[in-house]
Amino acid sequence: MSALEVRNDGKTTIFTINRPEKMNAINAEVANELQRRFEEFDRSEQAVAIITGSGDRAFSSGADVTDLPELWRCIPTIGIVTEKPIICAINGWCVGGALVMAAMADLCVVTEGTRFSYPEGKVGLTGGMIATLAARIPHKLAMEIMLLGRPVSGRRAYEIGLANEVVEDGKHLEAALAMARELESMAPLVLKTLKRFVVEHTLVQTPSEKLARHARDLGVVRASSDLKEGLAAFKEKRKPVFTGR
Repeated sequence: MSALEVRNDGKTTIFTINRPEKMNAINAEVANELQRRFEEFDRSEQAVAIITGSGDRAFSSGADVTDLPELWRCIPTIGIVTEKPIICAINGWCVGGALVMAAMADLCVVTEGTRFSYPEGKVGLTGGMIATLAARIPHKLAMEIMLLGRPVSGRRAYEIGLANEVVEDGKHLEAALAMARELESMAPLVLKTLKRFVVEHTLVQTPSEKLARHARDLGVVRASSDLKEGLAAFKEKRKPVFTGR
């Protein structure tokens, strides 16, 4: 069984975290595979992406502490790089890094049974990326979620602007697909331009976001064919032939 299922529904691609026995906790495999499969999605003719979780207990319980991932790899606009719209379809618990994922997606559908929780203050560890929440919902409400760690219902998430729609339990994917159908009919260039303007020029980038983006960009260089060629040329005492890849 794959920990991440990917399927196309019309011009929309659905990414399902498929670890229901672990409440869809994000391990290294899921984070890496989400990043890789989104790279394929971005190069494809598909128009919209939906991220959801398997089963009815959780969208995701956040990072798997038994197999810690580089969580930035599966965060929209950080490790997931695409100018196409991303919708999170959430049912059940959405915890920690999964809340960051939902906050940084473009659109979000939740159910009445959804529960958001950010417990890092109770654990004693933070990656700091949750600070972006204060740029996306009212400041005091963001601080309540971050500092007090109180669970937030799907209905309240809708009321404070963390979600676009709240639907009956189990109807989240159906509602997200309806939203995606609307987006599929829109002009892709307009959607991409508006998203780029918002991400690059409107929303404040937190220190953790900047650090993760630097890690992403430097990782491309470290994994490049040019680096391998440069090292080989140095050992062989010859002039390297770079390709820009």
